[in-house]
Amino acid sequence: MNIAALLEKSAIQHGDRPALTIHDQVHASYREFAQRVRAMAFSLRHWLGLETGDRVAIAMSNRPEFYETLFAIWHAGLTAVPINSKLHIKEFEYILSNCQARLCFASPDLMENIALLSYQVEELELVISTDSPEYRALMGTDVIQMIDVPPTAPAWLFYTSGTTGRPKGVILTHRNLLTMTLSYFADIDQIGSGDAIIHAAPMSHGSGLYGLPHIAKAANNVVPNSPHFDPAEIWELVQLHQGVSFFAAPTMIKRLMECPALATSDTTNLKTIIYGGAPMYRADLEQALDLIGPRLVQIYGQGESPMTITALSKQCHADRSHPRHRDILGSVGFPRTDVEVRIVEDGIPLAQGEVGEITVRGDVVMAGYWNNPQATQQVLRDGWLYTGDVGCFDTDGFVTLMDRSKDLIISGGSNIYPREIEEVLLSHPGVMQVSVVGAPHPEWGEEVVALVVPVPGVTVCAEALDALCLDNIARFKRPKRYHFIGTLPMNNYGKVLKTELRKLLNNLEAKAHRNSDS
Repeated sequence: MNIAALLEKSAIQHGDRPALTIHDQVHASYREFAQRVRAMAFSLRHWLGLETGDRVAIAMSNRPEFYETLFAIWHAGLTAVPINSKLHIKEFEYILSNCQARLCFASPDLMENIALLSYQVEELELVISTDSPEYRALMGTDVIQMIDVPPTAPAWLFYTSGTTGRPKGVILTHRNLLTMTLSYFADIDQIGSGDAIIHAAPMSHGSGLYGLPHIAKAANNVVPNSPHFDPAEIWELVQLHQGVSFFAAPTMIKRLMECPALATSDTTNLKTIIYGGAPMYRADLEQALDLIGPRLVQIYGQGESPMTITALSKQCHADRSHPRHRDILGSVGFPRTDVEVRIVEDGIPLAQGEVGEITVRGDVVMAGYWNNPQATQQVLRDGWLYTGDVGCFDTDGFVTLMDRSKDLIISGGSNIYPREIEEVLLSHPGVMQVSVVGAPHPEWGEEVVALVVPVPGVTVCAEALDALCLDNIARFKRPKRYHFIGTLPMNNYGKVLKTELRKLLNNLEAKAHRNSDS
């Protein structure tokens, strides 16, 4: 089944319903949305000569054209490659080259930089801006029927940073996305054709994925006016639309709860806030429950099993009479309907309460990493996805995360892998060794800190390292602080001991704090 069929069915049943909206201005009804997709798919195949399976990238900030291009790509039997709009130009270049994209759709704010890459990425034949005559010309009068593809065909290449320092393309098939969509109805929420989803988070990632079940039920996809997360606008949109849901990182929820506009906003239309992607502090969660009631659902997943490993339902959030309610709030919920979850050590399942690696299998688990069989074999074993996350089952079957992947830093809901940053810093001739870790931050959860060992006799300044990072990686990934030290703590095999490194960091930061106070 081609996942684009979700739109076709909604257009037939609910053609007059608003499908794509900017703030409160309807961009397209479901009938118009589907017609544009059919016409664009014709142009992709017959004007641009793309063939089944070709990759088409989407480099956009949040906007209705994201879904127009996404569904046209699928309708034409092609593979979509949505890319985080916050990435550095060199990261865009790597992804476009790695997936061998022949075409890239870009939003106007990214067009200038992406257009330059057509000269540097060999396979990239064309870059089209969503505000250009070329884009409008793609939606002519000629249309094609949806191309039939097998359920195992790649639909979405989801690029996620990896511990190897280079992003890996997670292959999400049409079956994966359909399973994820059906699992939403089973475990998260029911959706009516009059409901709406606000895309407060990037559509290239979680918010875009959660738009699929909403499109399947002909709900309205609402894009805020603000190019950045604006809590006051979100509360305004809640009052303008009905049956509102949205996906948010915990830091976003905290800002929403602290926004003065909440005190004067009517939250009657607020249906569901889905949160995940980073730890949610219990105090913040309890504050949110006090302020907006039982409208929260937590999900735990990863790009390799999109949004679907465990969930903590509205009912679990609301049941304060449960004797273990606070413990349950500290968990990541119960295994989802469409997956099996095990806790293992060396591949052997562990008993309840024992801590080990979380593994998952089901039709939502990725097909593998794009053109990376070695990485695929490391995480897909005997049908199970090895998440790299450590946790355990409690007596009621809830999963508690004890730790994350060894190196992963989660800042403001974004995954940041130290290895990627370390490789950039090591390219400086004055840096002999470096290790990057996450330090606690009251608003963002964690922030990136680098501990640097300079080459003996060489002076390295933080400003030079910061400039190096800004030239090579996205701004949000660069270290917020640098500490220059004599040596990194290592074991007998030369491996950096991150636990000891964090202790060292705590001592360094405490000393710096004392010095600033004196």
